[in-house]
Amino acid sequence: MVVHAITANLTYEFAADVRAGLTKTGQKELLSKYLYDDVGSALFEVISHLPEYGLTRADERLLRRYAGDIVERLAGPVAVAELGSGSGKKTRQILEALCRRQRTSYYPIEISPTALAMCQRELSDIDCISILGFEREYLDGLLEVAAQRHTGQHLLVLFLGSTIGNFDPMAGLKFLNQVRRILQPGDSLLLGTDLVKSSAQLLAAYDDRLGVTAAFNLNLLARINRELDGNFDLAHFEHVAKINHQSRSVEMHLRSMRRQTVNIPAAGVAVEFLEGETIWTESSHKYSLEEVCQMSRTAGFRCDVQWVDDQWPFAESLLVAE
Repeated sequence: MVVHAITANLTYEFAADVRAGLTKTGQKELLSKYLYDDVGSALFEVISHLPEYGLTRADERLLRRYAGDIVERLAGPVAVAELGSGSGKKTRQILEALCRRQRTSYYPIEISPTALAMCQRELSDIDCISILGFEREYLDGLLEVAAQRHTGQHLLVLFLGSTIGNFDPMAGLKFLNQVRRILQPGDSLLLGTDLVKSSAQLLAAYDDRLGVTAAFNLNLLARINRELDGNFDLAHFEHVAKINHQSRSVEMHLRSMRRQTVNIPAAGVAVEFLEGETIWTESSHKYSLEEVCQMSRTAGFRCDVQWVDDQWPFAESLLVAE
């Protein structure tokens, strides 16, 4: 059974972040975590099945192929915490492998209640696991999970799907440092990272021909309209994906197609847009295998082993807290 630990004042926090991001000097921006409301989460599930977007399938292939190897490398009794569980579909492989040796507590941590509900439905047929979900930001949820661990129990933290790529490299390192401070020596982090690949392959993945990624990105403006009484006209904005070669990342933007003013009463702001001006909504940084290990070592982990998909350049790295 999933029990939600609900963060208070979510609408107030959303409004404050929207106001701060859209009134920022220079490049306007919105935090990528707000892409994943109920509609956004459903659209991302569709994206994960598109032929152009091979990342999710690579993630799933690696977990299906190596779940047994991953579990064999874990010491002692283990509880599993997942940062951003989504539907939980990929996690099944790890949980089933663990259940062949022990009963397992699984703690999905999500800001989307819909994703938590999907996760519960996806995994409820595995008899030897108990599920307690936290509707929390990643670190807040992980702190609560760590507080519940039993004596002698290790944590396996799952951070799959290359979500670490949504941080710039310095912010990603800071995040890994924060995770490490919560963990104890011998705990593990299974980290998914998308690897460097061609610009053509990346642009196709983030600007698909069917327009699903565009709908996913534009839904962020629709969410502001729904939840904060905004008056964005989605017909006057377009989805843009572009490569930032300097940072080796793909950026998603929403570009204003005309000069316009948007009112967002619940955020207490009216925002002026020039024709061609963009809102930066997400970045996805791409790594090399050695960069993943170096970042992990700096954060206090030992890079124990890395598995790489042979169809789409993507890696799972098992990091052990030292």
